[in-house]
Amino acid sequence: MDLKRYYQNIHDLESRIEGAFAVVVSLETPDGGKPGTMTEVLPKVAAKMVVDGIARLASAEEARSHRDAQAEAQRAATQAALANRVQLSVVSTSELNRLREAARPAQD
Repeated sequence: MDLKRYYQNIHDLESRIEGAFAVVVSLETPDGGKPGTMTEVLPKVAAKMVVDGIARLASAEEARSHRDAQAEAQRAATQAALANRVQLSVVSTSELNRLREAARPAQD
């Protein structure tokens, strides 16, 4: 293996990747790699994975779909966390008695 060419290929591919992150799609590998899994990684990592033959760069539509799914999962997790929140208020005894009195219907 020509290491100079290997690292040059990584560098060339990395320079062509736009944005702070790249979406890669895993490929089937002889050591049991599962094909089709999308992951968002740094361009340097993406380039190395592509050159090593364990992933390919996702198309623009695949990347958009993956990011939309991730955003939706984040929204759902945030809503679930908010739903599980317990709101607690500490009220003094005198304040509690005042609130009870205010809640009672006026009797004539």
